[in-house]
Amino acid sequence: MPSSRFSGSYSSPKVDVAIDMGNPYLNLTLDGFLKIGAVAATRVAAEETYHCLRAGNFSKNKMEHSLKKMCKEAAYWGTIAGVYVGMEYGMERVRGTRDWKNAMLGGAITGALISAATDNGKDKVVLSAISGAAIATAAEFLSYLT
Repeated sequence: MPSSRFSGSYSSPKVDVAIDMGNPYLNLTLDGFLKIGAVAATRVAAEETYHCLRAGNFSKNKMEHSLKKMCKEAAYWGTIAGVYVGMEYGMERVRGTRDWKNAMLGGAITGALISAATDNGKDKVVLSAISGAAIATAAEFLSYLT
């Protein structure tokens, strides 16, 4: 009996930004900032487009508001990503090994720094460090699966 198979693969396009800051630490930090910042700006652009289409209202003020929101979100998420990537790379350099523990420590330090910078109490800083470590570790483990 004849049989057939379909085999193929799909890969998404890879976008890389090559800005050389003269230091691998700074290069990775800037790369993380730009990539995640672009994702955040795109998310806001999609949401704002949806809201404008749903309301049927396009105005100059609405567009200016959307642009400001895009920039704010891009800067916020880009900063968090840049700090995390820098911390993870720093952990790799200090420990001399590349494993999931770097992600965990980088996530914990990033969570604590971001929370402390927003003037939260001690308990919130600790909880943010735990959350950052958990999210970063989970993301690292998921990357091993693919």
